Amino acid sequence: MKLAITGKGGVGKTTLTALLAQTYADASRDVLAVDADPSPCLAGALGFPPELRAQLRPIAEMDELIEERTGAKPGTVGGFFTLNPRVDDIPERFSVVHRGVRLLEMGSVDIGGSGCICPESAMLKTLFTHLLFRKDDILLLDMYAGVEHLGRATVDFVDAMLVVVEPTRRSLGTAAQIKKLANDIGLQRLYLVGNKVRNDDEAQFLEQETPDIPLIGWLPADLKVQEADRLGIPVYDHVESLKFAVKRIAGALNELTSDEIIE
Repeated sequence: MKLAITGKGGVGKTTLTALLAQTYADASRDVLAVDADPSPCLAGALGFPPELRAQLRPIAEMDELIEERTGAKPGTVGGFFTLNPRVDDIPERFSVVHRGVRLLEMGSVDIGGSGCICPESAMLKTLFTHLLFRKDDILLLDMYAGVEHLGRATVDFVDAMLVVVEPTRRSLGTAAQIKKLANDIGLQRLYLVGNKVRNDDEAQFLEQETPDIPLIGWLPADLKVQEADRLGIPVYDHVESLKFAVKRIAGALNELTSDEIIE
């Protein structure tokens, strides 16, 4: 199962990614989590210890590797370089594993406009395509609010895109924009996941005001989330309310994607 998780910055997509990753790992699934956010913080949400986090470095920042594989220095615009560099060894070579979750930090390229024809962009796009074509048991892509990494050639390999929202009109407005971008490249399998929901009224608000995206569940607001971050421990271990809620979300996803049910 391959899931892309997106949403406006700060809504909790990394929290959801971490919760899903550990839920599937604890169910003995092989999990590859990819942090494709410009400011990677999935390792912290998963509770990776400092010695493992020190081994992580976003692929987008590996200038020597990018030049070696593409034949051009990062930042080069125009000129000649390989558009389909070798990337098959990258997931295992540059990832780290903790509690059954393999984590790879991908990073992002500052495209500064509608697109970028540069070595680092070619590298990330090729890597992203490779990840979607791999036969990983569970692939979770923690993405920022957009679909730049996805394309018409790869959307068929994405089982679902989860759009994380808060119970506010602004957040739902961003979800509507993401839906349009996804639909434009042919991705129709979008599901809404609420976060920081304080009561039934806010949950009902999400159900009634959804921008034509099915709501498959929500995570309750809980002050222990911030406490877990301060203590440097996984939300999954520290916040029982979220652990229970994400299992229901995982169950819904399993049914929607015809995957195995997590008990």
